[in-house]
Amino acid sequence: MCTEAGSAVERVFGLLGKRWTGMILAALMGGPVHFADLRRAVPGISERVLSDRLTELAAADMVIREVDPGPPLRVSYGLTDTGAALRPALVELGRWAEDCLPGAAGGACG
Repeated sequence: MCTEAGSAVERVFGLLGKRWTGMILAALMGGPVHFADLRRAVPGISERVLSDRLTELAAADMVIREVDPGPPLRVSYGLTDTGAALRPALVELGRWAEDCLPGAAGGACG
């Protein structure tokens, strides 16, 4: 029997299901970082996509943007309390991936 996913699941995957978003949030779990450092922490992401995802996450009150006027001008990004509240879920998803996804050290879940 198939069940409906529900609006909460739809909303969370509407935001977090976009490519790179989970990796950006995971990279920010260690604390605020500058844009260039964040780009290096998420290999393969373009500056444009990183900027777009950070804007979306800020609009969702998950990320805060702070500007240090310098010189030189530097922008850093960190998690809000809302974003940081995802830590337990991201840890569990990582644990599940290690245990269950193909290619993981633990093999596939049974």
